[in-house]
Amino acid sequence: MLSKDYSIDRTRPTTAAFRLLMDESRKEGYWMLVRLHDGWKSGRNKFSKRPEILFGARHGKQLVGVGGLNVDPYFEGGDFGRVRHLYVSAAHRRHGVGRVLVEAIVERARAHFSALNTRAPAESFAFYEKLGFHRVSGEEFVTHRMMLRDGNSKEAN
Repeated sequence: MLSKDYSIDRTRPTTAAFRLLMDESRKEGYWMLVRLHDGWKSGRNKFSKRPEILFGARHGKQLVGVGGLNVDPYFEGGDFGRVRHLYVSAAHRRHGVGRVLVEAIVERARAHFSALNTRAPAESFAFYEKLGFHRVSGEEFVTHRMMLRDGNSKEAN
């Protein structure tokens, strides 16, 4: 369970707090927040299609994590959602922040999509699998998928 010291809400990658988190992620060798910032700035991805959203996790006023939901651009028909740009600050990992961000994404996606995809780095596979995602093979842009209809989370390749 997430401590009451944390909160999850809608955010934008345009604040000083986001820049601090983005700098930390880049120093760790993760570029997803740079891509998030660049996509927002260029207008390519502002999480503005229905039901897209970008969540931020805060510890007090400090932004300590982000994660978004997009319509999956790699699947036609708009019936698949995609977990995008999930990152939690190193100092706040293993406190349930990532889990709560993904749970918020899944909850929002459940009413709009039949499945939720992600392309995760290998070091995150166990994290996603613990949350009910199943490994997918043979798809270039998907490592894990969660089926959302009827609460069913079995693998769909």
